[in-house]
Amino acid sequence: MNWSGGKDSALALWRILQTGQYSIEMLLTTLNAPNRRISMHGVREELLDAQAERLGIPQTKLFLPEDSSMADYQQRMGRALEPLVQSGVTAAIFGDIFLADLRVWRETQLASWGLTGVFPLWQLDSQALLNEFWAAGFATIVVSVNSQHLDASFCGRVLDQSFVNDLPPGVDPCGENGEFHTFVFQAPYFREPIAIQVGETVTKDYVFKTDTGDVITLTYFFTDLQLVP
Repeated sequence: MNWSGGKDSALALWRILQTGQYSIEMLLTTLNAPNRRISMHGVREELLDAQAERLGIPQTKLFLPEDSSMADYQQRMGRALEPLVQSGVTAAIFGDIFLADLRVWRETQLASWGLTGVFPLWQLDSQALLNEFWAAGFATIVVSVNSQHLDASFCGRVLDQSFVNDLPPGVDPCGENGEFHTFVFQAPYFREPIAIQVGETVTKDYVFKTDTGDVITLTYFFTDLQLVP
């Protein structure tokens, strides 16, 4: 199970568990090596651990350097997946909804590692998925926001219908285009909710090189979460 700690992977897992079609052997998460936080979510490692503990599912963590290249990512991911494939794992589950290019890329990479991709949320309506998410008993908080789409006031808010109603036109209710990311602190399969303390919101710039060679800078807002002792 490709696990980010956010709402999409959480709902994808819920759908899989409801069908019983697959046995979930492992949660796989990529983290930034220097600060030990979930990549692009900014969530602390101990919060990820709290989710896995409440789920009762083993986890594998893939730590990536700050400036990791795509080739480096693929090499490290291949090494992380190799023992799972050898143990009999045949599929990897993702919470992607409608980004076709991303799905094709994932499936190509998975095939090279001897795995197939499973996408339980694929091409479903974003608002309908959120309604299903809330009805099942999930609760999640926004931890990361792309400033190209939203301002800092959206960061640190619980994702509810009020949040969705406040979104500007063109922003997907599930943030499928990378507008925002979340952390799930309550779920029907958690043995108990995760008590969190909402900290400060900080700004961080990321420099990317496009396919055409152009260099762009993207600004993100991150709200820090901590476990309540």
